[in-house]
Amino acid sequence: MPAKITAAQYAKENKEIKQKIEDKTGKTTQQLYEEREKRAREAIELKEPDRIPLVCHPEFQIYTGIKNASAYYEPIVYKRAMRDITLDLEPDMCNMGLPSSGEAMTLLGVTNRLWPGGPLPPDYDYQFVESEFMKEDEYDMFFHDPTDFNIRRFFPRMYKSLAPLMDLPPLGNMYQGFEMMTAMFASPEFIKMGQTIAKAGAETKKFREFIGDSYEEMAQLGFPSFAHVGGGGVGGAPFDTVSSFMRGMKGSMVDMYRRPEKLLKLCDMIIERRIAEAKPADPKKRGNPKRVGMPLWRGDKAFMSQKAFEKFYWPGLKRALQADIDLGFVPVPFFEAEFGDRLEKLLELPRGKVLASIEYVDAVKAKDILKDHTCLYVRIPLSSKLWSIQEVEDCTKDLIDKVGKGGGLTLDVRLPDKATHEGLRKLMDNIREYSRY
Repeated sequence: MPAKITAAQYAKENKEIKQKIEDKTGKTTQQLYEEREKRAREAIELKEPDRIPLVCHPEFQIYTGIKNASAYYEPIVYKRAMRDITLDLEPDMCNMGLPSSGEAMTLLGVTNRLWPGGPLPPDYDYQFVESEFMKEDEYDMFFHDPTDFNIRRFFPRMYKSLAPLMDLPPLGNMYQGFEMMTAMFASPEFIKMGQTIAKAGAETKKFREFIGDSYEEMAQLGFPSFAHVGGGGVGGAPFDTVSSFMRGMKGSMVDMYRRPEKLLKLCDMIIERRIAEAKPADPKKRGNPKRVGMPLWRGDKAFMSQKAFEKFYWPGLKRALQADIDLGFVPVPFFEAEFGDRLEKLLELPRGKVLASIEYVDAVKAKDILKDHTCLYVRIPLSSKLWSIQEVEDCTKDLIDKVGKGGGLTLDVRLPDKATHEGLRKLMDNIREYSRY
């Protein structure tokens, strides 16, 4: 694979690939898209499709040899690598990732993320860094005027380049006198900030033009998208937002005991504003139903008790899930740890309207709890990265035997790192055949 490729070359490749797919299969890529989308839809609706829908997530750096940094600095190289993985392994739904401009993040001085090619070496994985961006005595400031708080406190703490914003006077009650502030904007600090924002904006614009609509490009080759954050909806559990982006894990968990009413009010305020600003699913866009990703992390047993879960976590999450359903989306909540009996809460939502992404360890219990109510998206253990191909195949087939009967199942086949491309293609072929109803 060449290290560099232009947008024109990429578009030409896609046109040639489309023709090859149609020549090989005897079907149009639109027909192939509809077949895969129908398979996913029927699974979500708790019907038995022709077989269990499959998704796979190999490490693209390992599979293609392209460094992880390409997702931040070489968007066409990155999406080409993701495309070629999909073409090679032929999952029923594809994932093109969430690439971002590393240049823009560097200019802005992002403090809550570390990314390859920027603060990290080019072959490292992305890392999230929690900080206390809202202090314990700032709840009332946020309640009084969240926009003012974000401008004068939140953004300057998260982005180093925006530090001058902390010198602004309170904006919520300012109805005249803006001209008195203009001298501040003429200061070297504000001039530099403005120049930096403009440069970051230009980098982001350029990056987005290069990355284009990679999901639509894959749809034109016959592959529906699985679900991706940023695709609409109202987001995940508001407690996760507070815990990871505002108060930090320590702060939010101390607040459950020291200021629970303020914490609950903040969670309510976040979800209410999200719902008020959300737009319904666009019927003109591909995919039916419209799946939207919802990462979740703080609601499992390792972080909070059942009592705390029911008080602080589930109410906001339930509202988010129901709002997505009402807006015409199928929410895909990613329960990123063992949730066990807490999955019973999904029974409070409409039948066949949620795709619950769960860890392998929860699969049997979840099937027992949610059978005939909620489709499961089961992720093979992350440790499978270190397994042999045969071990992954055996594990997947065993899972199908245990929870695959009767429909309502989608599988994420996590692939081993040390395997040939031929071996991984054969693995996917074997699982496809074994998963037929």
